[in-house]
Amino acid sequence: MTAWKNAADAFHAAHPNVTINVQPVQNESIKTKVQVALQGTPPDIFQQWGGGAEATQIQSGKLADLTSLTSSWISQLGKSVAGWQVDGKQYGVPYDYHVVGFWYRTDLFDKAGISGPPATFDDLLADITKLKAANIAPIAVGGKDKWPDAFYWENFVLKECPKDTITSSIAAAKFTDPCFVKAGDDLKKLLDTSPFNTGFLGTPAQQGAGSSAGLVANGQAAMELQGDWELSVMPSLATDKTFVSKMGFFPFPSISGGSGEPGAALGGGDGFSCSTKAPDVCAAFLQFITSADEQATLVKSLAVTIPSNGSATSAITDPTLKKVLTYLQGVSYNQLYFDQALPTAVGNAVNDAVSNFFAGQGTSADIAASAAKAASQ
Repeated sequence: MTAWKNAADAFHAAHPNVTINVQPVQNESIKTKVQVALQGTPPDIFQQWGGGAEATQIQSGKLADLTSLTSSWISQLGKSVAGWQVDGKQYGVPYDYHVVGFWYRTDLFDKAGISGPPATFDDLLADITKLKAANIAPIAVGGKDKWPDAFYWENFVLKECPKDTITSSIAAAKFTDPCFVKAGDDLKKLLDTSPFNTGFLGTPAQQGAGSSAGLVANGQAAMELQGDWELSVMPSLATDKTFVSKMGFFPFPSISGGSGEPGAALGGGDGFSCSTKAPDVCAAFLQFITSADEQATLVKSLAVTIPSNGSATSAITDPTLKKVLTYLQGVSYNQLYFDQALPTAVGNAVNDAVSNFFAGQGTSADIAASAAKAASQ
């Protein structure tokens, strides 16, 4: 909050006739708030994750086309800005990029006799057994919020399905290829090991010391499948103030025989859209917060972990986060989270189906069928 208020104040100093009021909204409620606001009078500027969810929002007629207002500078943010385009038009601007992997406690791995992070799914299953033998909760997950559950199925999809199959299936909102069911079978194999923290179905992802992020930060669980943003989320939840020095990161493990593209990753980014009632200076603010100098400031304050402007990556000082950046820069492609890539209602249905699967309800085929079922309603 402080970092964004400082950014707003700095912009106001350069544009005295423009005042930006920063309103923080918790991650779990912001999507609903945006949907409701678009039915009435939305704010001039609001959080935007792009993809199919953005395309759904455009149907309201209240998202500003920023194409002409950003054309002279947006190329500095790289090709990934396409994730905030619909039909070739720019309706949002990303201020950071994300990639998902496992954050883990190196001290707990050492305690369980694990010499290094797992490279394969079989390695991960073996490490879960070692952690449980050492009376350590292997993995924390915020099942209450559903989207952390979906990260597992989506990563298994990336390992089992070719890129073209994933891309075309998301476009059609139909997961009919057998590889999607196979991804569910992989997930079931993981769930059968009972790898998660006690009460994971009711555990939030980021709210309080008892959240999945808090459990890892405080050494009460060894791993969490989450994005690079966790290093900015965990400090306020940690009673173990030295936790950062004990954190490591590794990509989602490979699966023997999977047809997925090697090096595929799951991720996305954060950005902003302007509403049609906003003045053109809204785009100027987006240019300001994605400038190299301001991005570096946001990185140093941990408001941003991986900046969208590559010129600001030198501001990253945490050694583990540097490794995450190197990983992101080397992936073959970074697939947008399914609940964002798909139309809003369809993405929510997939999250619900995976969440039900975590609770022991439904089958692998039910997850694969959830998108088409929601799209037909």
